[in-house]
Amino acid sequence: MIAFDLECSMGHSFEGWFHNMESFEKQKKEKLVSCPYCNDTEIRRILSPVAMKTSSNRDEPKAMKPIDYQRLAKEVVDYINKNFEDVGSDFAKEAMKMHYSVTEKRNIKGSATEEEEKLLKEEGIEFFKVPTPKIDDDKKN
Repeated sequence: MIAFDLECSMGHSFEGWFHNMESFEKQKKEKLVSCPYCNDTEIRRILSPVAMKTSSNRDEPKAMKPIDYQRLAKEVVDYINKNFEDVGSDFAKEAMKMHYSVTEKRNIKGSATEEEEKLLKEEGIEFFKVPTPKIDDDKKN
């Protein structure tokens, strides 16, 4: 199952659970997905920045503050930099060691070639790619 954040043409945001992307697209095309607030069937997927619980009362949508995506991206990158060990180009090697219990599991970050990524996928090792901006030395200060 996969959860998508959705929005109707009236601007109401809500969440939908689907078997996969194809299932969502098929149901959307057949107008089987509708807004729980106004029953609109003109639905689109929106970015899912952070899960937020505002209220259990779903009768009336609450106005949400606009999301500062640049700040959110910076916070994600900062969190990764503070909480993940940088293993550099040994990422695939370290991920394999953890997967096969050679070393203890821990949060790691680094780089991998396309071939190494393919091998990790074949081995059933889950990972995700986060683009990180390069910081110029003169901008660090």
